[in-house]
Amino acid sequence: MDRMDAADMAALDAPLIHRQTLHEQVAGRIRDMIIEGHLEPDARINEAALVQSLGVSRTPLREALRTLAGEGLIDIRPSRGSVVRRLSPEDVASMLEVLAELERLAGRLACERASDAELAELLAIHEAMIGYYEKRERLPYYKMNQAIHSGISRLSRNNMLIDVQGTIQARLKRIRFLGNQGPEAWASAVAEHEEMAAALRQRDGARLGDILARHLQKTWDRVKSVV
Repeated sequence: MDRMDAADMAALDAPLIHRQTLHEQVAGRIRDMIIEGHLEPDARINEAALVQSLGVSRTPLREALRTLAGEGLIDIRPSRGSVVRRLSPEDVASMLEVLAELERLAGRLACERASDAELAELLAIHEAMIGYYEKRERLPYYKMNQAIHSGISRLSRNNMLIDVQGTIQARLKRIRFLGNQGPEAWASAVAEHEEMAAALRQRDGARLGDILARHLQKTWDRVKSVV
């Protein structure tokens, strides 16, 4: 798999490339706006402005907003419209604490259960992520980063783990994006991902799980000043 193939696969944190529906495309655009801070916490979603700027009707827009509400990125308030959800420091700390232990288990199970081809695909996404880091392209780097975490979870073959990990990861998208703002924090996160890749190559599940847990525990240090 070359770098472009890995980028395409990682774009939606999905195991396979698929044709998106219109509302999925709209949800992706709004999700990116939230992640990058163009729509800030507590900001009201201006549906009329989005309809105009995205060139879509209200139906796919509202379907997209329901998708994002299901991910925990926005709140839909009857008669008041939709607003970008704000997480408290306690929310973020507790979610990272749970996510660290979930991904510790996911790392161990993925190394036990994944095929060689599946691990190779995951490592190709890692290499593509490093390429974006070298070019300092933060959003595509971030999407690949998230795809790696989702991929490890998926390869655990544990559906409950996959569901809970996905729910928490979705709610933390903006916060974790902010965690890589400074060059030192970003470099530290990349170094931890290089350690993950090394453990994956060796199928060392215990080591991978420990690295993932430490990585997520350190994420709190990287984000607590911006929550």
